[in-house]
Amino acid sequence: MESAEPEITDKRLLRGSRTRRLVLGRAVDIASLDSLEGLSFGRLATDTGLSKAGIQTLFRNKEALQLATIDYFREVFIDTVTRPALAEPRGVRRLRALIDHWIDYAAEPLFEGGCFQSANLAEFDSRPGPVRDALADNQRAWVDLVAGELAYAVEHGEIADLDTDLAAFQIDAVLRAANTALRLGDGDAVSKVRRVVEGFLAAP
Repeated sequence: MESAEPEITDKRLLRGSRTRRLVLGRAVDIASLDSLEGLSFGRLATDTGLSKAGIQTLFRNKEALQLATIDYFREVFIDTVTRPALAEPRGVRRLRALIDHWIDYAAEPLFEGGCFQSANLAEFDSRPGPVRDALADNQRAWVDLVAGELAYAVEHGEIADLDTDLAAFQIDAVLRAANTALRLGDGDAVSKVRRVVEGFLAAP
């Protein structure tokens, strides 16, 4: 996944872009707390001090707002978790960096309700449509990234042979469980995640 926006020089368009990002910044926080179903133009107008009509002009309808919020989350997640880890060499070191950045993202937390994906996957996993598809794309991209680094580590003899798809599935499940534990005040959640991940990274 790549997130890159062209430079905007027109002042009117720049104001519109800033307003859009202000709204989406609040929308992603609300969605992390109450899921994407909790979004409304009225609530966003109240929270941002903007007019409801102005926000509706930007996003047209609730589904468009939900999809824009998912896109915004994806950009922030890439910038916060994925891209910094890419500075590390492929394999074990990059995987550890991905997990470290993910833990920081959830534990800080970056969004008011913790992990955005965790808050929304359960809400939409049985509801076919563009919102579910966008969330599923994010999920596949993340799990595939983890699986790819595990496969690289196996191929280059850094770790013992394992089912990389299954291991990536398990690591993701542990991360989502840790997000819930962190929200409930479990101070040991981070160390538990690290112990589980290290179990997959045993040398051959």
